Amino acid sequence: MMERRLHWVFMVTVGLLMQAGAAYAYKTKTIVKAENKEDFTAVAAAVRQQMVPGGRYEFVDKHERAKVDAGLSDMQSLFDKYDTVAKMSQSAKVQLFNDQETVNAILTRRDDKRLICESIAPVGSHIPRTTCRTYREVQLERRGTRDYLQRVQQVPQYKSGH
Repeated sequence: MMERRLHWVFMVTVGLLMQAGAAYAYKTKTIVKAENKEDFTAVAAAVRQQMVPGGRYEFVDKHERAKVDAGLSDMQSLFDKYDTVAKMSQSAKVQLFNDQETVNAILTRRDDKRLICESIAPVGSHIPRTTCRTYREVQLERRGTRDYLQRVQQVPQYKSGH
């Protein structure tokens, strides 16, 4: 009876830890955050600079770029009006928080340094191996494959005259 109770407590504890770990894994990384207008202006400029080709966030697509730009503009307006977070009204703080979460979620997802790991069984084996690559490596491989396929499709196909 006591052994069964300990087993149950252990299983519940493991389950809770797994849920906590899963929740932590999805936490948005804080990229855009500032307490005053001057700091925010510098952060916003750095983010915009990194969304160009070769930048850390170059893989942000057009739709996401529009959301990031809108969020940064909204936050800039709040800092223009209040100068610091401490001076903001509660509703302004909520708006600032929501804009930060939207921008940070997009940038975290498109961060070229983000690691993506997969467990794949190599050809001829049933034993999976874990391989990790950066988001940049994955995107450049996709781009290379897409470009190769486009080139192959442009090559004229000759039919034999027999």
